[in-house]
Amino acid sequence: MSDGQSRKSIEPWPDLETRSVGDFRIFQLRSVRRRSPRTGVERDFYVMDCADWVNVIAITADEELILVEQFRHGVADVELEVPGGIMDPGETDPVAAGLRELREETGYQGEGAVEIGCVLPNSAIQSNRCRTVLVRNCRRVGALELDDSEDIAVRLVPVSEMASLVTGGRVRHSLAVAALYHYELWVRASRE
Repeated sequence: MSDGQSRKSIEPWPDLETRSVGDFRIFQLRSVRRRSPRTGVERDFYVMDCADWVNVIAITADEELILVEQFRHGVADVELEVPGGIMDPGETDPVAAGLRELREETGYQGEGAVEIGCVLPNSAIQSNRCRTVLVRNCRRVGALELDDSEDIAVRLVPVSEMASLVTGGRVRHSLAVAALYHYELWVRASRE
């Protein structure tokens, strides 16, 4: 470490007590009492338990990125994002979940689906992971299959404009940005 700090290991804080605070359909909230191994101080922390999420980088044979535009209630605005969503109960394969989400939200399917990345959405308060799945040679095969609370418009954008979508503020969702970066890293690695 260059900042002069010691190289001692950070230890996990042991759980002392856990209690459910509430079930809010898409996440459960729990309180966990933990003790600092360094100071012995005990504190309550709140953790959101969510199912894992999946985001899809879907590319057509014409090198177009398949994106979705939808109203997001947290920011009360229409956002441009990659297709994706919550893995359904019992789903354990992020690739299969990504293909399902792609088909439902866009009407597209493709080939060579592979997981290319995984991030922790907010490790300070959430317990889940968000995985990025790449699907190539996508083609439209049917209509959208939306939930009753989804309104989605499909947008096709040349892959060459991907970076400008982020730098220009058109794609602002942090997990969508992470998915696009995973794709960029995958492209770099495939060229080596």
